[in-house]
Amino acid sequence: MTYCLGIMTRQGLVMASDSRTNAGYDQVNVCPKMYTFVHPGERAFIILTSGNLSLTQSVITLLRDDFALGEGLAKAESMYAAARAVGDGVRRVSDLDRAALEKDDYKFNIHLLLGGQVKGEKPNLFLIYPQGNPLSATEESPYLQIGEVKYGRPILDRGIEFDSTSLEVAGTYALLSLDAAMRSNVTVGPPLEVLLYQNDKLYFDRYRRFEADDPELGLMHAHWEQALRRAVEELPNLRFDARPPLP
Repeated sequence: MTYCLGIMTRQGLVMASDSRTNAGYDQVNVCPKMYTFVHPGERAFIILTSGNLSLTQSVITLLRDDFALGEGLAKAESMYAAARAVGDGVRRVSDLDRAALEKDDYKFNIHLLLGGQVKGEKPNLFLIYPQGNPLSATEESPYLQIGEVKYGRPILDRGIEFDSTSLEVAGTYALLSLDAAMRSNVTVGPPLEVLLYQNDKLYFDRYRRFEADDPELGLMHAHWEQALRRAVEELPNLRFDARPPLP
């Protein structure tokens, strides 16, 4: 299992992922799930992956080969076209592998997040489904998740607002969302990767990898738990009736 998320703000994008991968029924590995494709000054893309590791690696390999040849993401004229190019890669791998997987009762399980910007238009964020079709984030729903999403969602629902959440604060929310997922599900784990992209830069210069023993990550985790406990303790006391209602 894995957990990845993308957040779209007025100032730019935050992309974040864990690195825990289940490569079999009893084999847990560490594998990066964040990939970048950049032509500085022209286009910059980040892809996060969730699902069957062999499938996601195949899709990324096809996309990298196309990019090197000036095809696919290298010539997409918009973020929507880029999302379609990623979807085409998913469908190509589906044509190669889906039948064999399903014959042995394995699902074609793959989801991807695509964030980035093409020169001349605003940054955008898309979720790519196993069928290759894209879903776009919006100002009203400015974040997207893949993988083990449920534990990291509540803090995003409560805190992320497209207009008022700064890029730096969105990065903190992303880390806290990952922290919540790791606390409640052992299939999500470090190292954590976080990338902040500022509008119109068209290259990447704000990236951080957090190992399990990273002191700043540990400090954030401790402060957040202490702040949560204080906030609960400071809430008004609830009023209770003297006895329960009769049946």
